[in-house]
Amino acid sequence: MPRQGFGLWKIPQADTAATVVEAVRAGYRHFDSAADYANEAQTGEGIAQAIGESLVSRDELWITSKLWNTFHAPEHVEEACRKSLSDLGVDYLDLYLIHFPIALEYVPIETRYPPEWLHDPDAPDPVMKPAKVPLHQTWAAMEALVDKGLVKNIGVCNYNSASIHDLMTYTRIKPAMLQIESHPYLTQERLIRLASDYGIDVTAFSPLGAQSYFELEMASAGESLLGAAPVMVAADTHGKTPAQVLLKWGIQRGTAIIPKTTKPERMRENLNIDDFELSQVEMAAISALNLNRRFNDPGSFTEAAFNTFHPIYD
Repeated sequence: MPRQGFGLWKIPQADTAATVVEAVRAGYRHFDSAADYANEAQTGEGIAQAIGESLVSRDELWITSKLWNTFHAPEHVEEACRKSLSDLGVDYLDLYLIHFPIALEYVPIETRYPPEWLHDPDAPDPVMKPAKVPLHQTWAAMEALVDKGLVKNIGVCNYNSASIHDLMTYTRIKPAMLQIESHPYLTQERLIRLASDYGIDVTAFSPLGAQSYFELEMASAGESLLGAAPVMVAADTHGKTPAQVLLKWGIQRGTAIIPKTTKPERMRENLNIDDFELSQVEMAAISALNLNRRFNDPGSFTEAAFNTFHPIYD
């Protein structure tokens, strides 16, 4: 899997296809998608256009998607996967992840897709509706997707250490990937070490930190990592931008990263990080910024946005 991928979260449907094509032209070969992003059909259009223009072949692409919370029941896992395959216009996924360790009541695709978080948005008091589906049952259905050749690798997102320990007691096919929020304000060193001990690779989403969350009002401007002193010093030393330093920090610590942008110049800038190395001192100084600040926290946003208190981290 390419160590730097292209994140598709929050890209408007109208911009997605063109953005995917432009990202392929810039050099991206790893695309991180999800049913819940509501732009997989448009992502598929972009992939088809890039392949049609001979910019890339399917075999050169690494395509990741994710199982949404409402499809955790074993009888619905394959249905959800096939929907993503159809929307993306591909015969297989390189990686399929459980999006959250949160099972919600099933919402049929023909009723509402993507189902999102609320069970019935039109109810007088709409809430999330948890489902009694153990994660081990969901994982077994994920393994069946590999057996059927629908996906090549499976993994999990947003799991904590306890969830990983539990997962490893019942896997028949070991998870290939753990995808988590990680940046210098949330280094997650123990969780990344645990994944490594189990032989699980790690992808860090939101590698630039707060940038993805300003528009959602889930972070304040003062929380930007781009102005943090160790980041700015390293950027000046190496003649790079603060964003490039943050991405390099993520790569050098051994994680894959999936930044997102719709601007072609930023796409190329983000990829242009192979011509310098951060020193051990610089790496340590940036890591020392850790505040255990989690921007993407269901324990906060589910209550604020979906009238349901549903934490998954202590």
